Amino acid sequence: METENTRHESHCSDSGNRKSHHPDKLKNNLITRLNRIEGQIRGIKRLIEEDTYCDDVLNLIAAVQSALNSVGSLLLENHMKSCVIERIHEGDQEVIDELMVTVKKLMR
Repeated sequence: METENTRHESHCSDSGNRKSHHPDKLKNNLITRLNRIEGQIRGIKRLIEEDTYCDDVLNLIAAVQSALNSVGSLLLENHMKSCVIERIHEGDQEVIDELMVTVKKLMR
């Protein structure tokens, strides 16, 4: 069964520009999540300006970090199912090292 993530179309740029093509559904999902995160960041700034109780600010910071982790997870999954697989099929084994560096950064 063919899905967005298993189609055999190119998701990654062949040129040196290092671009990806995200399916519209994923892109819209990510933009919606990032817009919400952006609003939460503005909320954190406002809370600090208003001298809000630290614990309340810290809880919102934790929510933003969780939301960013979720965005990162979705991007990582799409990257692995498209660009990484595509590059491995093309014989590019360096993509594994690149992916490991990225995963380590995400796990910090």
